[in-house]
Amino acid sequence: MSARTGGPPAARAPQPRCTVTVCRGCCCGTDRRNPGIDHDVLERRLRRQLAHDVRVRYTDCLGPCTHANIIVINPSAAGRAAGGRTTWIGHVLDTGAVDDITAWANAGGPGMAEPPATIDLYAFKPPRHGH
Repeated sequence: MSARTGGPPAARAPQPRCTVTVCRGCCCGTDRRNPGIDHDVLERRLRRQLAHDVRVRYTDCLGPCTHANIIVINPSAAGRAAGGRTTWIGHVLDTGAVDDITAWANAGGPGMAEPPATIDLYAFKPPRHGH
């Protein structure tokens, strides 16, 4: 029982697995940097495949445009406590990359699940000062 209400303890809301940030700035998600890619199909696939408890955010330009399309995965609090760190993923230009990202995020993301081996092909360290 809860001391405050005299009723059962309040159920805790499930904690999100991780946060997926999708760059949609000057080059990401446009034909400007990567013509011929159906960016809308990739975005819809990402949203459709991510579990409901994975947070998705959209942001303006993240800076390193040579890596467009960029997705950043931030660990959950539990993932960070387990040693997970923010992962920047570039050149997300096909369904295979989207599938690997969503599988990892749905499994818990950084610190909670091992990334698919192909994530290493896409991961990069962002510059400290944008473009």
